[in-house]
Amino acid sequence: MDRIRIPSLNWLRVFEAAARTESFARAAAELNMSAPAVSQQVKALETHLGATLFTRHPHAVRLTEAGRAYLPSVQTSLVSLETSTAGLFGRAREERLYVQAVHIFAQGVLAPLYTDFTAQHPDIALMLTTGNAIGDFAHAFSDLKIIFGAPSAFGRSHDLLLGETLYPVARPEIARAIATPADLLAYPLLEVATHRAGWPHVFDGLRLLGAGARFLMVDSTVMAAALAGQGAGIALARAPASDPIMEAQGLVPCLPGVAVPGLEFYHLVYPEGGTLRRPARAFRTWLLDRTAPLEAQRVRAG
Repeated sequence: MDRIRIPSLNWLRVFEAAARTESFARAAAELNMSAPAVSQQVKALETHLGATLFTRHPHAVRLTEAGRAYLPSVQTSLVSLETSTAGLFGRAREERLYVQAVHIFAQGVLAPLYTDFTAQHPDIALMLTTGNAIGDFAHAFSDLKIIFGAPSAFGRSHDLLLGETLYPVARPEIARAIATPADLLAYPLLEVATHRAGWPHVFDGLRLLGAGARFLMVDSTVMAAALAGQGAGIALARAPASDPIMEAQGLVPCLPGVAVPGLEFYHLVYPEGGTLRRPARAFRTWLLDRTAPLEAQRVRAG
């Protein structure tokens, strides 16, 4: 069997940045390079490996199957090298931390708190990626994952972060027309297919049969909120994670004071607490501290 020499470290760093950002231009900005230089480095790596790692599009790039399979081992190797270097020769100026999170949690919880974390830990570069489906979390390296639902499929250790409380939201002119739960059925109801707790669960909580309900299926709460913001129907808020998203879309409760507890929770998942790198331990402590008041407030309100 022919042995392939280990690729240049520069090639691997460029590949990792381009794969994570899905853009040669964004990778170039992050690495302080030009976009053509990034493209040349990626092409050199592909030539060295004898495989195409990206599918090129006019304004973005997408990993091929080979690229997707290669990325986790590259990220793991870069993190291991960074950690070893910092441990042996003094802490690096910046340590990278890779966190994956479901869209709604990343946008509704992490984004508003992002500058708080970076202010407290200026020596940690937080690399945040998002996903929605199980497959989004299965094929990429991360120190920590923030998932919704059963955590055991993603890691051996986990911490409960937040639950959710569901209530109907819509544009103000639609919300004003909703006087009773039955009035909800006059509008399309935006349903997220991936959640166990959706409109049928809310109907049970409101003691509403739901006969004749018209559902418009979407793949995420973020998309449901965007459509509701355009007047396409009524969405379900999933407080507190969805609060900034609903506010940004101008959505208001349809039945103020009416809410139903959800069935699942957000969890922080990791291999084992004792094996976490220093940046991951710092993020875990910070996140548990920031989400505890949100969860306590949610439980009290429910």
